[in-house]
Amino acid sequence: MQLKKVEKISGISSADFIKNYLNKGVPVILDDFVSKDSPAWKKWSYDYFKEIAGDTVISLHGREDASNDRAASAPVAKMKFSEYLDLIEREPTDLRIFLFNLMKLKPELNHDLIYNDVTGGKVLQWLPYLFFGGEGSSTRNHFDIDMSHVFITQYKGVKRIWLFPLEQSDLMYKLPYNFHSIANIKNPDYEKFPALKYLDGYEAEIHPGETLFMPSGWWHYIQYVTEGYSISVRALPSKVYDKWRGFRNLVITRNFDNTMRKIFKDRWFNYKINAANKRAEKALKRVK
Repeated sequence: MQLKKVEKISGISSADFIKNYLNKGVPVILDDFVSKDSPAWKKWSYDYFKEIAGDTVISLHGREDASNDRAASAPVAKMKFSEYLDLIEREPTDLRIFLFNLMKLKPELNHDLIYNDVTGGKVLQWLPYLFFGGEGSSTRNHFDIDMSHVFITQYKGVKRIWLFPLEQSDLMYKLPYNFHSIANIKNPDYEKFPALKYLDGYEAEIHPGETLFMPSGWWHYIQYVTEGYSISVRALPSKVYDKWRGFRNLVITRNFDNTMRKIFKDRWFNYKINAANKRAEKALKRVK
């Protein structure tokens, strides 16, 4: 497995960003996507979040190894937002908050963010999601079902993210009709999953104030080096085919998989595992 460092840039014009990164589908770390003048940098803290939304009961996700048979892993626990923030400050934990729309609960928070939209207005600023995680927690290797471009801005703590282009899906043992792989790429078992040796991707480490641009359809595996949180905003895919693929994933593929899983249970999951292994074997022959 080969990992290159993601380039870090600042002060890029919209025209240059669209030409060199958005249209080409190249990941990059932006130092100024969220303006340093944004009130959030001084205003937001765990204590502030506890004050404005501490009694909100949130769903928590944990290790996803047990959810490989489904497109989206189910929550493993619930607790008050304030209790969760106390937990991740106190000790390492696998528990994460996934796709938390705090701005919907507290719309005034939207005024705390000022974006330098390098896409020329394509970013959906009205749809931000927060992600919180404890030290040591991680997501499974996946790509986003809607095929959007994603901008992840780190506000507290450090995240490490591994990125791979969609063309390497077979080498990653992608499950058919799903959007994740069955192989553990953090601790790869090269005997069981030999195709992982031939992955060629990127590694990004983002710190507070930095934003990772993830192009449409890119695989990503996210590790919380420390406890912390980030916000992601999206931009619709640049290519018409990717827009169609995102629609198909959301409306057709996901529901088809859920239906087949309910009808055939383990037989359906075993079929997908066999198919993933066969596709990886063919991909391995092509790259050797």
